[in-house]
Amino acid sequence: MYDNQEAVPVNLPDDGLARRAKALACTAPLRALDDNKASLRWGDASVYQLAEIALHTIDQVTISMDFDSGACRDRVLDQVRQFVALQAPSRAPEEHRRVARHVLERLINVGTVDRGFNETYGSVDGDGVYRRFTFEFNLLVERAGPDGEVYLRATDEAINVLVGALDTDVESAQIAAEVKLDSLIKRGRLAEAKLAAEQARYRTVQYGEMLRQLLDATARDVRAVDWEQEVPDLLANALEHIEERYEFEHRILRNISEARDKADNPLRKQRAAELVSIVRDCIRRHMKLQSRLLTARSLFREEQDRQQFAELPKRAVLDLHGQVLTPVLGLTLADALTVGEGFFRGAVGPEAPALLGLPSLVTRLLKPAPERERFGEEIPDPVLEETPERPAFTLEDWSVTDALLDLRDAPRTLSDLLTEAESRASSAAELLLHRAVNAFQPAVGEHIARNAAHVLVGVGTGERFDLPRFGGDDLLLRSVPITLHAAGVEPERDTDSPEDAF
Repeated sequence: MYDNQEAVPVNLPDDGLARRAKALACTAPLRALDDNKASLRWGDASVYQLAEIALHTIDQVTISMDFDSGACRDRVLDQVRQFVALQAPSRAPEEHRRVARHVLERLINVGTVDRGFNETYGSVDGDGVYRRFTFEFNLLVERAGPDGEVYLRATDEAINVLVGALDTDVESAQIAAEVKLDSLIKRGRLAEAKLAAEQARYRTVQYGEMLRQLLDATARDVRAVDWEQEVPDLLANALEHIEERYEFEHRILRNISEARDKADNPLRKQRAAELVSIVRDCIRRHMKLQSRLLTARSLFREEQDRQQFAELPKRAVLDLHGQVLTPVLGLTLADALTVGEGFFRGAVGPEAPALLGLPSLVTRLLKPAPERERFGEEIPDPVLEETPERPAFTLEDWSVTDALLDLRDAPRTLSDLLTEAESRASSAAELLLHRAVNAFQPAVGEHIARNAAHVLVGVGTGERFDLPRFGGDDLLLRSVPITLHAAGVEPERDTDSPEDAF
């Protein structure tokens, strides 16, 4: 026996290999969820299958997507939380919601600048050289809806993760899925028919997403989309496709309804009812897509008129290719270097060095100091304002406060003393307040050194007072006698008066 099969040349471009490498790259974020779940600090996630939760999350977002809006974040989290609870029913509901939120944020790739994933893959180019490329993709994105709310949308890569393919022709894939669905229903294999129906719905969403992106690009710039040849052909093919799908899906719906009505097994009847719901959702999406297709040309005309008569930008935009690159290619090398240096000097802002080098440090240290001017800057003349002197307390004020603060018989509150002092003299009340505050923590040593007989002590009452001129925490004041048994000296009378001070 011998093998007469020829080997495939390894130096020829293989688009299928690159497509499979991209499909494998789309599953990397899902596999990373399970690989890194042991490093989560907020809980033990070993019991959860995070990749399955991620697939269920993408499924919920894809099903909830519409042509104009996406999926509500809170509703998706609530649905995913129920699926998470099935994996670990003994865990707390708060942990279930936290796991669902963690998976959703990882699919959005929260925490990165562009919120995208990057994977490296290799492919053989036309010259037979193996080169590495970077495949940038998103799974779930956040977009603003027409009502201003932020919705979730599943990208083409996310939908391809669900159906297990990448870069597949959407229309051909949907037709194949619906033919397979019809065949499975006729043979009574409803369990497999449900999977085929779900794949057909995913392709319907993907087809609508592709057309929505074209219309959004038209709203931004009509020149970015080929409305002369590409888009009209696409719209015509899309309308024909929807018409065929509408007839085919109604025929499938009739077959499912008959299978549901004739089924005696409750499980079989339930599966048939689920298929009816999925196919009806596909029909609804096709009808909405058809209404948008019929208005696409009017949208193009409106955007063309709006952008054509819009106000021109006040600042012209530089055409790098036409105004810089093309003229520079016709110059000599010396002239081109001058133009290039001038362009990059004006286009790129100054940037400080990240680390000071030794040569520049030595240069700065050896640089002579700049010569100073003999005379400095002119000093402005200061503006002087006269400050009025505060009048001193009179002898009458001291006499009034001495009489009020002679509290050897009974204590009194500060508020009562201030009220009585106000009735005699306003300046006496200020002096009394000053002396009462000093009595809160009196310097007993100074009174002993002066052989004073009494010391004024103030204690907080815990209440507050509010007078026209004064307010704050109230004090209870009392004159406490000082006894010097150790010195054996008869204490003299306390004369806290201005005469004693002088």
